[in-house]
Amino acid sequence: MQEAGRPLRVEQVDLDAPASGEVLVRLRAAGVCRSDLHAVDGEWRRPTPIVLGHEGAGQVAALGAGVTGLAVGDHVVLTWLPPCGQCRSCRAGRTFLCSASSAATHLPPDGTARVHRMDGTDLFQYSGIGTLSGASVVPAAACVPVPREVPFTVAALIGCGAATGWGAVVNTAAVTSGQSVVVVGCGGVGLSAVMAAAAAGATPVVAVDVQPDKLAAAVELGATHAALAEPGWPQEVRQLTDGVDVGFDCIGDPAVIGGLFEVVVPGGAVVLVGMTAQGVTIPVDGYRMPDAGFRLLGSAYGSCVAERDFPRIAGLFLDGALPLDRLVSHRIGLAEVPEALAEMRAGRRLRSVVTWSADSSRAGRPGSGPGSS
Repeated sequence: MQEAGRPLRVEQVDLDAPASGEVLVRLRAAGVCRSDLHAVDGEWRRPTPIVLGHEGAGQVAALGAGVTGLAVGDHVVLTWLPPCGQCRSCRAGRTFLCSASSAATHLPPDGTARVHRMDGTDLFQYSGIGTLSGASVVPAAACVPVPREVPFTVAALIGCGAATGWGAVVNTAAVTSGQSVVVVGCGGVGLSAVMAAAAAGATPVVAVDVQPDKLAAAVELGATHAALAEPGWPQEVRQLTDGVDVGFDCIGDPAVIGGLFEVVVPGGAVVLVGMTAQGVTIPVDGYRMPDAGFRLLGSAYGSCVAERDFPRIAGLFLDGALPLDRLVSHRIGLAEVPEALAEMRAGRRLRSVVTWSADSSRAGRPGSGPGSS
């Protein structure tokens, strides 16, 4: 992305060898996520020029000095929030709230670029990992090993969408058996939340979306009811459920958040999973909020600790409890990313995933040193 609002383009770039504490990862799959769309549309400010992508998985191709716990050939999921390990949140075990992660600068921890245009221009990497590329140099803390049996397309989703939706249910809201749930927005994040709620024994589980095909997918994945996101949807949800215990906004829409406060019962919780454009405020009734004992919860990265929760999610997939492969609706190449973003903007598709074959990237072959990606 040269800058927000301008057409994206595919370029050949130079990629440095990994420095101390870094890993060269050959990407095998990368999801196209709404966070990429927020950047492209200018709703979130990101430094440019930047290699997009923050949801990916691949194989370790080379290790920088001092890296332990990883080996060349390992299958890894990349976390877009590699923890610093030293800030207050990290010390408290809340790495998903790390305040000093290199993700904030979209550069490696030392502040210098690892990716360069062929003319030498430095490039940022989205969240410091830039997964919409054949290979990437990332902090070792960004790499979480997963079993080889997990397909790369599924592993990529674990890195963002699946963890965010699943974690919002399991970690942030701690949904328990018998609680009632509504999930608004049935893309990759929302459907992951639906699956997690169903697996937790929540009932009823109501899915809300503007697209009938997404609602059909939600029902197949565990929702007990579905409602079109038309005017009056909160009243329909209340008729279906007599109110719910927990409502999840998986879009980032102030109107949706306001609707959820019409749906949750006294003492219930509204969980913000999707994110609005920067600077947008949300409606909260200063009287009803305390009077009804409502809770408003922000869910950062599904409150997931990557090294703990990514393998757990992978295990649930392998056990059949989380059929994350059902979320991959389109396998695409890099050149098709703009189309995938346009489809997402229109509310269509579940998840588009860019895939690379095992020999499609010349970068990062063990022993190759710097390369191109």
